[in-house]
Amino acid sequence: MNTIAITAATAKEISSLVRLTGATECPLHGSRATYEGKCGRQRIVLAITGMGKVNTASALTTLLGRYSPDLLINTGCAGAYGGSSLAVGDLAIATAEIYGDEGVLTPFGWEPLDCIGIPLLRVQGKNYFNELPIPPYFVEKAVRFADAQAISLRRGKFITVSTCSGTMARGDELATRFDAICENMEGAASAHVALMNGVEFLEIRGISNIVEDRELSHWDIARACENVQCFIHSFIESL
Repeated sequence: MNTIAITAATAKEISSLVRLTGATECPLHGSRATYEGKCGRQRIVLAITGMGKVNTASALTTLLGRYSPDLLINTGCAGAYGGSSLAVGDLAIATAEIYGDEGVLTPFGWEPLDCIGIPLLRVQGKNYFNELPIPPYFVEKAVRFADAQAISLRRGKFITVSTCSGTMARGDELATRFDAICENMEGAASAHVALMNGVEFLEIRGISNIVEDRELSHWDIARACENVQCFIHSFIESL
């Protein structure tokens, strides 16, 4: 039986998976809450990392050291950019994760880390600056599974930010700069730790809102979280 680790920032973004897998709490030093369960033939480890890149990287380092999972899945909700064709409640899968804030602000505008010449990560002789690729194997399997179930699963680049985009102008700026479809606050850190440790990685998120001039009445976090968790559970059952 393989081990699949699934992480999210908050309890709401992982609680349905805890219930669906019959997971029980197994406290792990360095993370807020960790659960162990089963899904099909897979052993499942579920962890709440806390919000943001530092919380995520810290929790994942501990988690990977203890469980050595065969696959790491990062999930939760995301804000979709206006030109992405995504709607609230839709599902999205990352083909790459991008650090959207790391860089340098020059008199001529913002520049990414390769302008500085210092990579965030170097693996097997390759430098990684803002963009971290996600291996295509499980991405393609998830997309094929979604297609077979007549479920819309939009693939594209995700951006990880420290400051959520609360205006349409900022969302459009990031989407254009990085050719991305949505943003979150943890995914790039998850992809970073997975790549650093040679672990297969997948990120699937539910769309809770469209990035616009901030209007919380248009959001549906509960729907986004439930939709993506149900999909992940069904997908893992199919493996």
